[in-house]
Amino acid sequence: MQHIHDYLGVGFGPSNLALAIATREFSQGGRSANVCFLERKPAFNWHEGMLIDGSTMQISFLKDLATLRNPQSRFTFINYLKEQGRLEDFINIQTFFPTREEYNDYLGWAAAQFEDQVHYGQEVQAVEPWLENGRLLGVEVISRSQNGESQRRRARHLVLGLGGAPQVPDAFEGVRDPRVLHSSQYRGRIEPLLAGAGRRVRVAVVGGGQSAAEIFEDLTQRFPHADVAMILRGTALKPSDDSPFVNEIFNPSFIDRIFQQSDARRHELLTEFRNTNYAVVDLELIERIYQTFYLQKLRREPRHQMLAHREIAAVAADEGGLRLTVRDLVAGNQSELGFDVVVLATGYRRDQHRQLLGGLDAHLDGLEPDRNYRLRLRNSDACVYLQGCCEASHGLSDTLLSVLAIRSQEIVESIFLGRSAGTRSQGERESQLTTAL
Repeated sequence: MQHIHDYLGVGFGPSNLALAIATREFSQGGRSANVCFLERKPAFNWHEGMLIDGSTMQISFLKDLATLRNPQSRFTFINYLKEQGRLEDFINIQTFFPTREEYNDYLGWAAAQFEDQVHYGQEVQAVEPWLENGRLLGVEVISRSQNGESQRRRARHLVLGLGGAPQVPDAFEGVRDPRVLHSSQYRGRIEPLLAGAGRRVRVAVVGGGQSAAEIFEDLTQRFPHADVAMILRGTALKPSDDSPFVNEIFNPSFIDRIFQQSDARRHELLTEFRNTNYAVVDLELIERIYQTFYLQKLRREPRHQMLAHREIAAVAADEGGLRLTVRDLVAGNQSELGFDVVVLATGYRRDQHRQLLGGLDAHLDGLEPDRNYRLRLRNSDACVYLQGCCEASHGLSDTLLSVLAIRSQEIVESIFLGRSAGTRSQGERESQLTTAL
């Protein structure tokens, strides 16, 4: 008889890692859970392409994998520091924002404790209905290993934590040139492209958000022979709004508020607060970049450029480099600029689940999640849960780390207790956590 999992998680990034932790702590309360995760990468890694030296997190370490759900969890960032022998040293740094390098190490430390549940190097090919005698009992997940072997696994529920897929401007669709890379590939690929050039090179960074700004600064500081142009659609780099009242939109409790709104009102709220997360940059980084341009003027060395209100209309590549046709969105004219390397810091798509769930089309009641992040399968107790692709319904925090701990609790309670999120007060939630976990 084929083994049956309570749920199967596709992807093992921070979202499903937080879910694995919540499930283990739930099981310690008396309910045994049988779960597994499939991850296409050969080992755990988080945003490895953007682990730029010195880059820091943009959220507090208290919004880690467990603290907001269970401060006594052994999987908190604080306990990680204690086990690594760095807790007192971290306190002396006097910051809520660890480096991205350290946070990646924290996530890897936590992930290493679930090696028995995670199958790395598994590319999920399809999700199909698991039927017996005409009744839908769950899902069958077909994956392929790195050596080409295919395997089927059955589960009563499915949890998708796929992360984002690189998004590229229309002009770059179909361009397959190693000199064009997405920000997710930056570290590791930029070094061989620039380190051995032996001459001055021109690099374009397309985008106006945090990643674009971090890459621009890294290029100008680490590669003195690189002349860098930042190309952005906006008029200028704009600071992110991380003030206390605005930051409340990232509180887990705000999810109830935004989910209850009409589609139109929800869209208005997302637009109103978009400057907290999209096409914005930390103010300190903006000031450092401005200082770079100021020193250029002082030294009369106009090497680097900020090309605002521009978009890429066309791309051409040959042995001599990359030619970008750049349109001025104000004047309306176009010009052609040559570069040796182009870095696209243009964000991510969050729609991969739509294609993956194609095999369940006949059984799904649509692709709009309920408050529990759940898609229901018709005539079945089985459900599909979505993590990180519910921004339109659950708010701007959905793609971020801020809600991992509480969201994982809500999904675990939905799967194992049939409990609906948003039906209890915060006090009830915290008291029940103490006894259940």
